[in-house]
Amino acid sequence: MNLVEKYMKEFDLKDPWDVVDLFEKKVAKYSGSKYAVSVDNCTDALFLCLKYLNASGEITIPKRTYVSVPCTVIHAGCQVKFEDVEWSGVYQLKPYPVYDSATRMSKGMYVKDSYYCLSFHRRKHLPIGKGGMILTNDEKAYDWFKVARYEGRHIDRLYKDDTFDMIGWNMYMPPEQAAEGLELLEDISDFNEDLETSGVHKDLSKFPIYEKANR
Repeated sequence: MNLVEKYMKEFDLKDPWDVVDLFEKKVAKYSGSKYAVSVDNCTDALFLCLKYLNASGEITIPKRTYVSVPCTVIHAGCQVKFEDVEWSGVYQLKPYPVYDSATRMSKGMYVKDSYYCLSFHRRKHLPIGKGGMILTNDEKAYDWFKVARYEGRHIDRLYKDDTFDMIGWNMYMPPEQAAEGLELLEDISDFNEDLETSGVHKDLSKFPIYEKANR
């Protein structure tokens, strides 16, 4: 019996995609948000948040962060502004209520009324290997994210019955990853130290590619 089958049997689930829904609900409860939407990685989570908010103009991020963050800001149609600031665990993509929490995972960590993005990379607190999640209290956003991540499809409809009313992206988490997440979540502590970031990331403001992309 694989992990998907294990959780389907344990929780009397009818469909493998119900395992994804179960994982999302458990992470939301742990984090303190009303809703959680799983995606392929934290970068995709940030991207979807910016697209949902119709973000435009400059977005300010720390100059020392992972390289995918300025990339996703640019791909979302915005310009990157780097600031010289120390951070630990989580930071905001200013001025939007979007938070990158790739290096924090503790009970009740959710910031009220934010779009709070998690990473499940193999070096993070919940090391599934790949994967991410958006935490939110916004029901409308929750519904939008669920369709947007799945190529504009509605996961609760048969392909032949779908209406295809959104141009979406292929950014969803499969049941196999969600099942691994459930397994790891059983043993996670209520409080975990933020992962170390000081001295880890390059000063991205020194690379001209981002300034060129802003033009």
